[in-house]
Amino acid sequence: MSALFITATGTDCGKTFVTAGLLGHLRALGLTARALKPVVSGFDEAAPEGSDPAELLAAMGQPLTPQNLAAVAPLRFKAPLAATMAARLEGRRLTLGDILRACQTAMLDPRGPLLIEGAGGVMSPFAEGATCLDAIKALGLPSLLVSGTYLGAISHTLTALAAMRAAGCAPRAIAVNESLGGSVTLAETMAELAAFAPGVALTPIRRGERDFAALARACGLEG
Repeated sequence: MSALFITATGTDCGKTFVTAGLLGHLRALGLTARALKPVVSGFDEAAPEGSDPAELLAAMGQPLTPQNLAAVAPLRFKAPLAATMAARLEGRRLTLGDILRACQTAMLDPRGPLLIEGAGGVMSPFAEGATCLDAIKALGLPSLLVSGTYLGAISHTLTALAAMRAAGCAPRAIAVNESLGGSVTLAETMAELAAFAPGVALTPIRRGERDFAALARACGLEG
């Protein structure tokens, strides 16, 4: 069973969109692809429809039931804040051990591939005293970095890439997801990133893209 950790340069870069796209592609190949978003904040238990976990379940072809929701998103918090802050508002303490156990339990399932989606950006607080990058390193999984084409995305991408490389967790690929209403084009962003990050597998994702074959290959998910 292969597993991939999907992170991003920041919030709202399209991690869930990319994860769902990869799930759909892998399922079309006949694979039993699964997703796990261990930590979710800004989640309304009374109205889960339209949430990131609901989108992932739809991509897996599974109904939005309490059991399936608990499997795909075991640690859910109401406030739309960093996970640690949202947990504290509920009188809870979110530890890295909590997250690692959820991931490792999912990784024990022989079915695959497994796509683990982080929360926020790669350096976002993910647990008390730990960032998303700390979780990636502790799990020892290959990763995918999702970026965008908004103004500032190039700097954010290169900064995230430097942090991941310094931690020994360089991503297998960077998905450059075309931002809605971005002032920089996808082609311009790709060209600039290629100049500053030679040798990195850069995969463009156009707005509304439905073909994720190239990205799946870049991430090593098809083999």
